[in-house]
Amino acid sequence: MKIGERILNLRQSSNLTQEELAERANLTKGFISQIERDLTSISLDSLAQILEALDENISDFFRETSEEKIIYREKDRVAIEKEKIEKFELLVPGSTNRRLEPILLTLRKGESTPKEKPHEGEEFGFVLRGRVNLRFGREILKLKKGECFYLSAEKEHWLHNIGSKEAVILWISSPPSF
Repeated sequence: MKIGERILNLRQSSNLTQEELAERANLTKGFISQIERDLTSISLDSLAQILEALDENISDFFRETSEEKIIYREKDRVAIEKEKIEKFELLVPGSTNRRLEPILLTLRKGESTPKEKPHEGEEFGFVLRGRVNLRFGREILKLKKGECFYLSAEKEHWLHNIGSKEAVILWISSPPSF
């Protein structure tokens, strides 16, 4: 992102007009307009005045901001080897740095996920294909295609494919645990 565009974004997020920013920075409205449109270069002193008027730290202003990835394709998935599980895919690589961790889980007939000990957080699962039992503490809950679960993970829990075909589950945990 160019300097002018960054200044424009900061000014707008501060709900200031060009005139108000110019007044606070002891510069002219025309100069602010030219900077925002990248029509002129800016001295370090003028930049410092503008950033002070916007209550922005110069080091933060120049810190690289990475574009947040929004779309994740099938090729982006990361397969993880899990004992006794047909397929375990992280749908969003690097989700351990986020609040949610979406997983696509495939269990063959008779397969189960490892027993998860009680832990902090919540989990959501949506059965895309097949039938599974959800063991939650002492309860056994049956789910089929199109049904979902939402639980607080304070009890031991795991899934078991009870169907005659593979089961596919979209599983989302918060915070990430895999």
